[in-house]
Amino acid sequence: MTGTVLITGASAGFGQASARRFAAAGWRVVGTGRRAERLQELKAELGDDFYPAVFDITDETAMDAALRSLPADFSKIDVLVNNAGLALGTEPAQASDLAAWKTMIATNVTGLAAITHKLLPGLIERRGSIVNLASIAANWPYPGGNVYGGTKAFVQQFTRGLRADLHGTGVRVTSIEPGLCESEFTMVRTGGNREAYDALYSGADALQPEDIAATIFWVATLPPHMNVNQLEVMPVSQSWGPFRVHREP
Repeated sequence: MTGTVLITGASAGFGQASARRFAAAGWRVVGTGRRAERLQELKAELGDDFYPAVFDITDETAMDAALRSLPADFSKIDVLVNNAGLALGTEPAQASDLAAWKTMIATNVTGLAAITHKLLPGLIERRGSIVNLASIAANWPYPGGNVYGGTKAFVQQFTRGLRADLHGTGVRVTSIEPGLCESEFTMVRTGGNREAYDALYSGADALQPEDIAATIFWVATLPPHMNVNQLEVMPVSQSWGPFRVHREP
């Protein structure tokens, strides 16, 4: 099975690894992202089966222009991988930056919903697939997760709603919910704090972007009658802790 996949946020992390995985299997890949130079580097690596579509997922006008200008060979999208997203800050809600909250919502919620809406007619026509990247933060709250966790809970519930609405169309929709995964994501979240990055991943044997890419590819290439509704993935080293109890002195 091959076709055309559009992967948002393809300039790094899960998206970049997914572009490589699909291209290696003979798929045409449209990779979106804000950083043109990174997408051009990926095109130089992957060749003519990769098309860089440079736009910010929060800029609907730029999104429309990029989708309209896709070359004919890349315009019929069979699989949409909604990967673009970010977390900003690790502070508790009462110490968080409202601008960071708004950026997470614009990227993780509004941008994801917008590109999905625009590609739905073609995905229905081709009985395609949508793979949404949520997070274990959609299910399990943690200190500092506040708005990021809320956006990923949206992605999870939006996936379920799409499944319900697309009943009978043949379109498959999946929410993939990774746990601890070592990627540039954490450098962005901590504002480039390498010490915090190293402390988080040291000795953890965390998931790697290639692990998530393999999972996305597996879900997207299952037999057409199979749908994985929701898939939570953690490294073996990660599990659940006890509930915290605050005690008055």
